[in-house]
Amino acid sequence: MPATVRFSQLSIPRQALVRLCQATNYGHIHDLAVRDREPVLTSPAPAVVVDIRLDLEERPRHELAAADFELCAEVGRLISFLDRIQDGKISSIEVRADIPRIIRLEKPVTEAGELTER
Repeated sequence: MPATVRFSQLSIPRQALVRLCQATNYGHIHDLAVRDREPVLTSPAPAVVVDIRLDLEERPRHELAAADFELCAEVGRLISFLDRIQDGKISSIEVRADIPRIIRLEKPVTEAGELTER
């Protein structure tokens, strides 16, 4: 992925995933299907668990109103990760302050106890 990527350069499904992260703000996106390197947000839709922070007042993210903006490094790495998965499922994406921070995957284990690549 180029050094600086803008929201407007993403495909519509990838833009929808970025918007979902922004709307989640703090929480987790579970069971995100990936088909042909694109996130699938419908049929089946991923589950979203939102964390409600009690230590501060919740406010809508101002980025939700922006038509275009430069993507942060974490979103760039998430997009690159979608390209590597191609077809599969992300168990969960942990979102903090509207930024995807941690991706969790299920990986098969061989009889020797080693993780395999999909």
